[in-house]
Amino acid sequence: MSEFIKKNIFVDFVKSESFGGIFLFVSAVWAMIYANSFLAPYYFELWHTRLGIVFGKTFMGFSVHHWIDDVLMAFFFLLVGLEIKREVMYGELCGFQKAAFPVIAALGGMLAPGIIYYSLNAGTNSAHGFGIPMATDIAFALGVILLLGKRVPPALKVFLVTLAVADDLGAIVVIAIFYTSNLKLVWLVGSGLIFLALLVLNRLGVKSLWPYLLLGVGLWFTTLNSGIHATIAAVALAFTIPIKISQPSKVLQAFLRALEHFKGCFKNPATKPLEQDQRDALYNLQNATMSLQSPLERLEHILHPYGAYFIMPLFALANAGVQIGKDLNFHVDEILWGVILGLVVGKPIGILGITFLSEKLHIAKRPDGVSWGQILGAGMLAGIGFTMSMFISNIAFNSTDAMEVSKIAILLGSITSGIIGTLYLLALGAFQKAKN
Repeated sequence: MSEFIKKNIFVDFVKSESFGGIFLFVSAVWAMIYANSFLAPYYFELWHTRLGIVFGKTFMGFSVHHWIDDVLMAFFFLLVGLEIKREVMYGELCGFQKAAFPVIAALGGMLAPGIIYYSLNAGTNSAHGFGIPMATDIAFALGVILLLGKRVPPALKVFLVTLAVADDLGAIVVIAIFYTSNLKLVWLVGSGLIFLALLVLNRLGVKSLWPYLLLGVGLWFTTLNSGIHATIAAVALAFTIPIKISQPSKVLQAFLRALEHFKGCFKNPATKPLEQDQRDALYNLQNATMSLQSPLERLEHILHPYGAYFIMPLFALANAGVQIGKDLNFHVDEILWGVILGLVVGKPIGILGITFLSEKLHIAKRPDGVSWGQILGAGMLAGIGFTMSMFISNIAFNSTDAMEVSKIAILLGSITSGIIGTLYLLALGAFQKAKN
């Protein structure tokens, strides 16, 4: 019995959001170890290996690194887009009153770090990297706050998650506007037509995912060639996936009939193999259960484990490996301090400052049961900007030195934010407990 309980605890932990953040962190640490060990030549050679198909003298494909950043990360952005749409339609971003406070917080948490970075790098070739400290890594930040358990109120966890979702939306807008170059009109028109076809599918009430996914591949290809970063296509696709269930009363009736059939076939359970009618009852119940989920929920459920346990850790393994040696120029403009100060200082100041001002001006109201001290702590954890920051770093710079210094700064800033935020919330919790 104790072994069964231990196994269940382990399985629950692996499925939790906190494990996703821990796995991501371990992947980043391993990347740094590989990049600075005797395995370094093999590590860097692996990511530059080209994978694809050769037609005559024409190679169609990418390096392993580009497969991860441009193809696999498109699935990650599709998942992010699905989460944003769900929150906007029915979640914590639904309606002005619910969305105002975390959205305003996310805005402050993007503006302050961006201003700090830009003020330190204005007039240099590195000024274009202002988007790097704007992002919050939802897996890391949520993982840390979940590990704090009952030391923080549930409302603060909801606030941080909602802030991170709004922050992701902001980061996507920043990528689309500021990190797009050399637009090719023909390909852009092609993207527009495919997106229009996706909207028509949604309007017609098509619930099968396959038409959306097949058109999504075309949207990704045309967007990639248009000059806009291809991951934007994944977000656009996500917003066309239906979230509503057509004729919910009929769907519920079908589910109840399948459930009655299932109960009727399993009145006398036995250890012998299932008979055909029992198998049919199971399949009918499975199909009826699936029909209770919207296409968006089904796709999100399918993608989530791949995103948390494969795509994001692989992205970390491919991008966090920076070789720290005497040849690395840490004095590339003020990238290092711009990113670190943006994440560690800019995030909490921006989030606390703009939300405090918005409440005083009666624009938005702080969640019940959450103190300003806890808002500051959440702002500190929002300084963990790993995945999205790394991604923006890859597209912001052409210089290898600038890219590598920014990645080291992201790691240092994120770790510092995580440690300071955790210690602060623990101390605040202990103080409030002693006070009461």
